[in-house]
Amino acid sequence: MSTSLLYHAFGLRGYRHHRTEYVHGGIVFHISPQSAKLRCGHCGSASVMRQGKVIRQFRTTPIGGKPVRIELAVPRLWCADCSRTRQVRLSFADERRRHTHAFARYALELSRHMTIQAVAQHLGVSWDVIKDIQKRHLQRRFKRIRLKGLRQIAIDEIAVGKGHRYITVVLDLVSGAVVFIGEGKGADALDPFWKKLRSSGTRIEAVASDMSAAYLMAIANNLPDAVHVLDRFHVMKLFNEKLSNLRRDLHRQAETKEHKQVIKGTRWLLLKNAENLNADRNERERLDAALRLNEPLSTAYYLKEDLRQFWEQTSRRTAERFLGDWIARAEASGVAMLKKFANTLRLHRRSLLNWYDYPISTGPLEGTNNKIQTMKRQAYGYRDAEFFHLKIYTLHETTYALVG
Repeated sequence: MSTSLLYHAFGLRGYRHHRTEYVHGGIVFHISPQSAKLRCGHCGSASVMRQGKVIRQFRTTPIGGKPVRIELAVPRLWCADCSRTRQVRLSFADERRRHTHAFARYALELSRHMTIQAVAQHLGVSWDVIKDIQKRHLQRRFKRIRLKGLRQIAIDEIAVGKGHRYITVVLDLVSGAVVFIGEGKGADALDPFWKKLRSSGTRIEAVASDMSAAYLMAIANNLPDAVHVLDRFHVMKLFNEKLSNLRRDLHRQAETKEHKQVIKGTRWLLLKNAENLNADRNERERLDAALRLNEPLSTAYYLKEDLRQFWEQTSRRTAERFLGDWIARAEASGVAMLKKFANTLRLHRRSLLNWYDYPISTGPLEGTNNKIQTMKRQAYGYRDAEFFHLKIYTLHETTYALVG
């Protein structure tokens, strides 16, 4: 075998091929280094003495489905400068690894289309070998995430396991890439992000988040010049939670069995958008019957439908008038739940109206959350938290499809 083939096929430069063996259905190439001055693998000193050799084998890219190994005698050198004995550093493999760089690149290419288990089975190695290759590659790639040029971000916490385990995620709304992952939830989880952001000199223009007091305070303290946009999804989610509680209270307070029966089972009908009610299941009729019997429930439902129109106004000025009118109607309704919610919207009025200057939301982050859950299901969970976080950083490049 020529030296050029060793280089082009397996990435081996500066080695000679001696012989080939065919062992247990695999191929073993015996090679040796070409004559060259030996140097210490740690400090690069040429003041070394030979101290024997070690026979080592390395997995490399397969040929025609057959596993291929490279075998060579690695010299051991005593260094006068270090006063220690070490093996010669190899150009085609990392220290303490039994595979070549070419094998690692091939495994990474397969990992773009296959699971870790599938790649391991295909290459005839353990699951841990492929996982280690992926993790080391991701550690090099995301060792330092660039925040320069970041302009619009979304912040939210995501549940990642049982026992109320959360991570706090910051998403670049322009590129769709995750730029920070913090352990836990709340303001403390974001402290490392603010530190990195200040050192990068980046100026954030707009931030989308929910109504969490911890997030609001953290954003105000660390991004005083940024425009805060209150997320539409979380506003409607909060209203729906209040509406569900109101329905539950009215069901308990109903005086007759007939009234209880009408209210029972209407929770999802109340939460559905009006245009999504199923005519084949008589959902519109069932909802109307419940609303006729309960004036507070009817008022809350129709105000919910009106509130959805806030994000569909033609300008910020008309949206401001719309919001003021909605708050006034909610306060005049006499329903305690609506009065409290109107007060909440008044407190966050500016952040709500900021949507007309920066029409952003945490919607893309909700999509990333779905990808995280899909990734977890495919992997049957992650025992290595660092590896899990590294995989999340790649999600904006990933697509998931049903196969089979």
